[in-house]
Amino acid sequence: MKTAVETAGGQTFSLIFADFKELTKARLAVSVVFSSVAGYLLGATQIDVLSLLLLSFGGYCMVGASNAFNQIIEKDLDAKMMRTRNRPIPAGRVSVNTAMLLAVAMTLMGVITLYILNPKTAMFGAISIFLYTGVYTPLKTVTPLAVFVGALPGAIPFMLGWVAATNDFGIEPGTLFMIQFFWQFPHFWALGWMLDEDYRRGGFKMLPTGAKDRGTVLQIIMYTIWMIIISIIPVFGFTGRLSLSITAGIVVFIMGMVMLAFAFRLYEKRNNKTARKLMLASVSYITLMQLVYVIDKLV
Repeated sequence: MKTAVETAGGQTFSLIFADFKELTKARLAVSVVFSSVAGYLLGATQIDVLSLLLLSFGGYCMVGASNAFNQIIEKDLDAKMMRTRNRPIPAGRVSVNTAMLLAVAMTLMGVITLYILNPKTAMFGAISIFLYTGVYTPLKTVTPLAVFVGALPGAIPFMLGWVAATNDFGIEPGTLFMIQFFWQFPHFWALGWMLDEDYRRGGFKMLPTGAKDRGTVLQIIMYTIWMIIISIIPVFGFTGRLSLSITAGIVVFIMGMVMLAFAFRLYEKRNNKTARKLMLASVSYITLMQLVYVIDKLV
């Protein structure tokens, strides 16, 4: 039978772990690691388990550090918004000093771990933290162009895996970067549409026109079309070692058209329910697209 001390200790650990996951945005971090692993599998001529583990650990540290820095900077604004006011810092469960210590430690561990893979991987990881924390986060209350800046570090993970596998940056990782770069606009603006009222409480300027209007949706449609085009370019043999069979290209194209249909649906309806469907479609697209790329290479 467990003692009261053991039970209390277990509950305390669970609470600390829950706050750690929230500070580092664990679900987002895991999805980023998934993108990096997919990029690694596309670039690797021979899969090395240790390299995959280093990439996964280092990638999680870098994303987790960025998210922790973000929550430190925005602690007062987070307290004003419904969806963020119960985060560890504004809720008072974690102090700023503790969060800062965690963020710095994860940054150092992430850079060192990625450097063991190769210096280029560590460099791109460090650039992503700087852009996300030092440029994107402060701009969110200033201009909707912050989304463009935030899309730069957000597009690095897929590319980062290729660089980790090859220690090289060329047209292949550049193409992976562009796919994820264009994908982020419809994804994030659909999310921004859903949360627009809450974002306004925090003073954030997320939507490109500043309003939930047809202008915003037209930009969503435009970036979705560019995403589809870039996603199927490897079919035509212009992207070096990064290739895609005709069959896989058709599958990716169909998935992109499904996402585009949701974007047109948002243009028609312009409500939160339709924006949510587009956001979920975008999450499905990026995950399935990466799986199609990897499976196509392996088979």
